[in-house]
Amino acid sequence: MYTRIRDLRQDADLTQKQVAKILKCSQQVYSNYELGQRDIPTEVLIKLSELYKVSVDYILGLSNKQ
Repeated sequence: MYTRIRDLRQDADLTQKQVAKILKCSQQVYSNYELGQRDIPTEVLIKLSELYKVSVDYILGLSNKQ
């Protein structure tokens, strides 16, 4: 899941700082999500799925279908 959110961010040509601003968190908190050092809250997963237009299942690795 953590590599997926990094890959989605990079594919969208966004920086960690830009995504953190969208999620209303610090860049450090977002970085910890990508590194797997912090659990991603459900509401953040939903925001990420809306941002990247993919399912939460895709982000979680339960589906390969975007």
